[in-house]
Amino acid sequence: MFCPECGSTDKEMVGDICIDCFLKEFQMIEIPERIEVQICSHCNSKLEEGKWSDEFIPEEEIIYRALERNIKIADEVENEIINLEIDQIKGTISSCYVEVIGEVHGTRIEETHDCEVKILKTVCPTCSKIQSGYYETVVQFRADSREIKTEEYAKADEIVERTLVKQSKSDKLAYCPQIAKLKEGYDYYIGSFKTGHKVAEALTEEFGGIVKESPRLISEDKSTGKGLYRVWISVRIPEFEINDFIDFEDKILQVKSISKSSVVGVDISTAKKHNIPMKNMENIKLVKKSEDIETATIISKSPQFIQILDPIDYSTLDINMTEEYNKLNAGQEINLIRIENNVYLLI
Repeated sequence: MFCPECGSTDKEMVGDICIDCFLKEFQMIEIPERIEVQICSHCNSKLEEGKWSDEFIPEEEIIYRALERNIKIADEVENEIINLEIDQIKGTISSCYVEVIGEVHGTRIEETHDCEVKILKTVCPTCSKIQSGYYETVVQFRADSREIKTEEYAKADEIVERTLVKQSKSDKLAYCPQIAKLKEGYDYYIGSFKTGHKVAEALTEEFGGIVKESPRLISEDKSTGKGLYRVWISVRIPEFEINDFIDFEDKILQVKSISKSSVVGVDISTAKKHNIPMKNMENIKLVKKSEDIETATIISKSPQFIQILDPIDYSTLDINMTEEYNKLNAGQEINLIRIENNVYLLI
């Protein structure tokens, strides 16, 4: 066979032409003369293949990766070695040099290309949301049938802030653009659904209570036709607090602890501890506050009764003796609570 390009008859043929003629026009790689990379000017995330990457890398590394991503190597190339160099950076434009060494049909060849990489500073969708005060969740902090105390608001603010700091390591929308301070409670506006749920969980871990969610359709995504929702999460903390007195299933209990899952109380008649699931909060009735606890003096004790001096009118009161009262002594001061005309000594 002979080469129609040069007429040679003694050279290796590649298709219809000889290897020399083939290599004259052959390019081992293709790379654009100009590459543009979009980088968020706020968080330095970059747009790659239609997706924003949050990975923080130096600008030079971004340039090298842009070059690598845009190089297309011909199928005939084997054992290739590619060297990338940044010759000069002027403002947002980097002049780059690409050298390729490889084998094509057994022939070792070298090839060089010049390329520019331009950095386009823009704003990623997440930072755009943050700048606009975007939010996906409203966590409503409320109390059941009482006003929330100043110290409880302060604790709630602390919990929200701590949760946002922790979540921000994995969620860029872990922020609170607004706190609405209403008469009935605080509304915390939270950037993302995920962090909003974490905030509600942290509040109930501290205060207990019941969580209810209410999603609301706010608009429609024109590109997908799907509804866009916001979620209102109500965190309703109990009416009672630690050391208050509650009625549950006809037992009077003094509250000893409150958690996300349960209320622990001690029966003031039997000293028996009870664990009440938080889901039963609706069935718990507050009967006395801890502020209603009084202090009295023990006058005497007998096998049947323990006698105290009523702190209101200084009359004597006989309380039935129990095993728990045996360790009390005359002259000792003791706390008591009055509930429905009954007096209970608190051990």
